[in-house]
Amino acid sequence: MNAVESAGPALIVGLGNPGPRYEGNRHNIGFLVLDELAARVGGKFKAHKSGAEVVEGRLGPCRAVLAKPRSFMNLSGGAVSSVAKFYKVPATELIVVHDELDLPFGTVRLKRGGGENGHNGLRSMTKSLGTKEYLRVRFGVDRPPGRMDAADYVLKDFSRAESKELGWFIDHCADAVEAVAAQGLEAAQNRFH
Repeated sequence: MNAVESAGPALIVGLGNPGPRYEGNRHNIGFLVLDELAARVGGKFKAHKSGAEVVEGRLGPCRAVLAKPRSFMNLSGGAVSSVAKFYKVPATELIVVHDELDLPFGTVRLKRGGGENGHNGLRSMTKSLGTKEYLRVRFGVDRPPGRMDAADYVLKDFSRAESKELGWFIDHCADAVEAVAAQGLEAAQNRFH
């Protein structure tokens, strides 16, 4: 079922770390994409009792709730679970935007479920939601160069070269999120893969 058929809103969660220190980090691409979506609905994020910052509005034909957990990435599951319960959105209909090391920079891939692949934000969500079967919008950040630790790499800002293209890729990813919400996963995959 997609958001057009569903009675409730599309719930779109971006993963990241709160605070200015992390704003431009690769790990914060979920927040950056949600900022673009918030601009599209004409809203500003506000603190919500669920432990997330939330914007409500319309994305095309869909009612949508955009949520950014206020907790750090590794503990984001509690806030995500709370906001899903508050808006009565089943975990299987949740759309999550996150960084993906195993995809080239800027690549967008859509899927349902799967493993966490060492991503602690996804691990926290899976534990809190009790399922891995939520929808995922994966934004490629590439593998770290040389022997750099993956955890250190995702907590670094995008390179100067990447930053030149980042706005376009964020816009493209936001389009993919809208397509999942409005048309469902399979139609969005056919369009964006």
